[in-house]
Amino acid sequence: MNIRPCRFDHPDAVKLNDQVQLEYAERYGDGGDVTPLDPTMFDPPHGLYLLAYDELERPVATGGWRTQDRNAHGYADGDAEIKRMFVIPEGRGRGLARRMLAALEDDARAAGRVRMVLETGDRQPEAVALYTSSGYAVCEKFGHYREYESSVCMAKPLRQP
Repeated sequence: MNIRPCRFDHPDAVKLNDQVQLEYAERYGDGGDVTPLDPTMFDPPHGLYLLAYDELERPVATGGWRTQDRNAHGYADGDAEIKRMFVIPEGRGRGLARRMLAALEDDARAAGRVRMVLETGDRQPEAVALYTSSGYAVCEKFGHYREYESSVCMAKPLRQP
């Protein structure tokens, strides 16, 4: 697998984002994730967006992080927020999400961020399991879905105290 940086508006990123939106809609019975995202939010040094390609150069996984600081949506200074972690169904079970997550954490840490945060949902038990096994713990809710009962917010320190 080849993981490389790209823009959130890259055609392959758009393709996988459309796929994950369909999965969200199916799992939650709604129109998908409506969190406002702009491609520039992932531009270094304030973020990073990654695509993973298989040996045939097909996009198989995606994920990004963006800078967040203390605001009315419940973020804290130094936060880096994971967005659009996704592995296509045929690519699951091969450790792609774990590799993508580690690459995002390493980059956010190198950019000086102190805590990685993410929001997932209670109808994504495999995501919750991945994050829990990667050192994330449920935290106070933040972000666009902070008032939704189905929202699960998690955090992990990127630096040792």
